Amino acid sequence: MRPKAIDVKPLDNYLLLISFDNGEQKIFDVKPYLSHKAFEALNNKQLFNTVKVSGLSIAWANGADICPDELYNDSKAIN
Repeated sequence: MRPKAIDVKPLDNYLLLISFDNGEQKIFDVKPYLSHKAFEALNNKQLFNTVKVSGLSIAWANGADICPDELYNDSKAIN
């Protein structure tokens, strides 16, 4: 079973600090997604900063979200 996101904080440079229910904190880089149609609007920093936990993952005010598996597997552990 994949860990669930329980907190998310937007950081500079389109990074997210995500806390998971297994105690891990990881950094997820949103920049590679910003050229995809579903995520283009997140280039607006105000919209990017609306990120919140939603279900097992995260979502923004415009409805864009990240697959929970992708969110966990593609984020980098904080040492």
